[in-house]
Amino acid sequence: MKIHFKVIISFVILLFFNLTLIAQENTNVNKFKQLGQELPTPNSYRSASGAPGHEYWQQKADYVMNIELDDDKQKIYGEETITYYNNSPDELVYLWLQLDQNVRAKDSDSHKITTNKIGEKMSLSQISRMMNDFDGGFKLEYVQDEKGNPLPHTINKTMLRIEVPQPLKKGDSFTFSIKWWYNINDRMEIGGRSGYEYFPDDDNYLYTIAQFFPRMCVYDDVNGWQNKQFLGRGEFALVFGDYEVNITVPEDHLVAATGTLQNEDEILTEKQKQQLEKARNSFKDLVIVSSQSEAEKREKTKKKGKKTWSFKAENVRDFAFASSRKFIWDAMGVKLNDGRVVMAMSMYPKEGNPLWEQYSTKAVAHTLKWYSHYTIDYPYPVAWSIHAARIGMEYPMICFNFGRPEKDGTYSERVKYRMIGVIIHEVGHNFFPMIINSDERQWTWMDEGLNTFTQYLTECQFERNFPSRRGPAHKIVDYMKGDKNNIVPIMTNSESILQFGNNAYGKPATALNILRESVMGRELFDYAFKKYCERWKFKHPEPADFFRTMEDASGVDLDWFWRGWFYTNDHCDIAMSDVKWYKLDTQNPDRENMTKKKEREETTVNISDIRNKEEIEKTYDEMDPSLRDFYSTYDPLDATVLDRQDYKEYYESLSKDEKALLDAGYNFYEITFENIGGLVMPIILEFEYTDGTKEVQRIPAEIWRQRNEKVAKVFIKKKEVKQITLDPFLETADTDVSNNYFPEKERTSRFELFKRRSFSGENPMQRAERAKKVKKP
Repeated sequence: MKIHFKVIISFVILLFFNLTLIAQENTNVNKFKQLGQELPTPNSYRSASGAPGHEYWQQKADYVMNIELDDDKQKIYGEETITYYNNSPDELVYLWLQLDQNVRAKDSDSHKITTNKIGEKMSLSQISRMMNDFDGGFKLEYVQDEKGNPLPHTINKTMLRIEVPQPLKKGDSFTFSIKWWYNINDRMEIGGRSGYEYFPDDDNYLYTIAQFFPRMCVYDDVNGWQNKQFLGRGEFALVFGDYEVNITVPEDHLVAATGTLQNEDEILTEKQKQQLEKARNSFKDLVIVSSQSEAEKREKTKKKGKKTWSFKAENVRDFAFASSRKFIWDAMGVKLNDGRVVMAMSMYPKEGNPLWEQYSTKAVAHTLKWYSHYTIDYPYPVAWSIHAARIGMEYPMICFNFGRPEKDGTYSERVKYRMIGVIIHEVGHNFFPMIINSDERQWTWMDEGLNTFTQYLTECQFERNFPSRRGPAHKIVDYMKGDKNNIVPIMTNSESILQFGNNAYGKPATALNILRESVMGRELFDYAFKKYCERWKFKHPEPADFFRTMEDASGVDLDWFWRGWFYTNDHCDIAMSDVKWYKLDTQNPDRENMTKKKEREETTVNISDIRNKEEIEKTYDEMDPSLRDFYSTYDPLDATVLDRQDYKEYYESLSKDEKALLDAGYNFYEITFENIGGLVMPIILEFEYTDGTKEVQRIPAEIWRQRNEKVAKVFIKKKEVKQITLDPFLETADTDVSNNYFPEKERTSRFELFKRRSFSGENPMQRAERAKKVKKP
C-alpha cells in the first residue's frame, strides 16, 4: 500500500484548521467580555477597586550629591551618597541602579539596534548621526559603602548591580557612595533629552542636564526590580526620596533646578533677591529677576571664578538642572486652592525673546492652576520652564521646552502655539508621572496619554479655539484608519510601539476625551479621574489600577471600552446601512388613498412610457372605444361609500388611547446600524425635521452588547424627518463619515486653479510688516 505523505500532511493541517474554527466559535469573543483574564488578580497590595491595598508598600531612596559642571571641557563630575530603604516584605541581596548615560557609550546597544536607510537626499546632520562615535557613557571611579570599603558591583550596559554585604530585610536601610564623570553631549548635533547647545555668535553654552547620576531602579510588588535596559525610548521608573544637591558652575551662570535654592544670600545679588520676593506676591504680572541686558553683559565678560548653588527637594523621584550665563530669569506667584503660593519661573536666552518673556511663565502658572483643578493640588514649591531648542522634556519641578522666534523677533502661529502647548505639556508632566508615578519604561501611555489629555483640557482654558494637536476625536481618525500592519495596541511595551506619538500620546488622550464627553459624561468622569490621581499620588500605579478606579468611582462598566481602545487595533466606522420610514395605516380611505396617489405620481416614469407618449398618437382602445370596460377607468385608490363605512365601524371599535395613537400621525424610522470598524461605540444621532428644528439622541454603546456587528432600532417621531446624521459632532473618531447620512449627503472636493506667489520662509508677522511698506493705491 502506497502512502502519500503530502496528502496526510494536508489532511492534518485542514483538520487542525477546522478544529481551530470550531474552538473559536465556542469561545467568548464578545466585545463586552469582561477583562478578567487581562487584568492581574487583586491582592492586599492592590485592591479590586483600583485603590492601593491595605498592605501597599514602596521603597525610598535619599540622595546627597556634589556636582561640578566643567564649562571649558563640557563634562559633568559627580559624587553621590545614596541611602536606600527597604520597605518591602522581601529580603534584598543586591540593588539595581540605572546608568542612563551609558546609552551614549560607544558600545551601547542603542547604536547597534538602530535601523536606518540611505535616502536620495540626506542632510549632513543625518549622516553625522549615523557616523556618531561620541563617548558619553558614565565613567565610574568608585562604588563603596559608607565606611569607604569597595562594594562588589557589575555593570550590565545601562544597569548597575551592587551586592550588599548583608541581605536587606524589611525596614533595613543601606548607605553607599558612587563617584563618576561623563562627557556632555551636544544636543544640536547628536540629539538627546539632556545636553548642551552651543551659541557661536557669543561663544557660550546653555546646559540642560538630566539623567546625569546613577539612579535607583524601582523594586515593587508587580515586577520586582524594574531593570529593563534603557534603549532610548522607554523612559524612566524611579523611586521617591529626598535630595540635597550642590551644583558648582562658573560664577556668572544662573542655575535652575529641582527643589528650592538654599543659599540665596550667597548666590543672588541684592536686586535679584528683591525682584524674587516681589514675584512671590505678584499673581497677575510676571517680574523680571535678571534682565536681558544683564544676560548680554554676562555673555561678554565670562568670569572665570566658580559658585556653588545648593538645592533641596523633598519627596521627588528625580533631579535635573539647567545652567548658563545667557539666562534671562522671570517669575510670578501662583496661589492654589489650599492657599499655598507656588513660584512659576522661566529661564531663557535672548534668542527666546520676545516670545518667551510674553508667554512662558504665564503658561506655567496657567498649567499649575488647571492641572490642580482636574487632578490634585500641585504639591511642590516651584515649577520651572527652561528654553531648550528642539526638545520638550520633563523632570520634577523643571522642564526643558522648545519654541524659538526668528532672529528678527517674529514668529509663526505654529511656533507660538506649539511653544505654549509644549510648556503646558511638560509642566503637566509634574503630575504624570512625577507625582502619579507610573512606570514609563513599561507603559508610555500612562504618563504621556493621561498628560496629553489633561493638556488638552488646559489648552481649552487658555484660549478659545486653541489649536490643540491632540484630544478631539476627529484628529485621531487618519491614524485609526491606517494600515494595521503599522499600528499596535496602546497596551504595548514602550520599546515596541509603532507610530509613537499617535499610539502613546494621541490615541489614549482621545480615548479619555471620548470617555468624558460621550460615554461617561463630564461629572462622572471628572470625579473618577480626580479620584485616581488622589489615590495614586506619590505612589506607583499600574494600568489595572487606572482601569479599575475609573469604573469603581463612577459606577460605569468600562471593560468594553478598555478592551476596544487599549487592547485592540479596532477602529470606529459605524454606518447607517438602511433607513426605513413607516407611518401607521389609519385605514381611513380618504387619507390613505390620497397619500398613495401622491406617491404614485412621484414615482419615476419609465423611459419607454415617456417616449411612447410622444410617438404613439393613439392606442387601439383610444381609436375603438368598444374595447373599454369598467377596468379601463377604474382606479383602486378611489374611496367608495363601502370603504368609508368599513372605516367608521373600525374606528368606533377602538379605545380612547388607540384612537389617540392612530390620529397622532407618528413617523416611525427603522434604522439599521453596521459596525464596520469593529470598535463598539455609542450611537449619536441628529434628526433634522422638515420644519427646520433639530433633535439629538444619544444611545449608549451597550446597544451592541448582544450583536456586535449589526443592530436595528426604531425611532418614533411626531415630526417628519428631513435629514438624519450619525456622529454629528465628530465625537467618536468615525473613520468614514460618508455612510453617516440619510439621505446620503454629497461632499464636494475642491482643487486649486493656480498656485499663489509665495515668499520662502516668510511667516505671517513678517508678511504683515512687509504689507505696511506697500503703498496704498
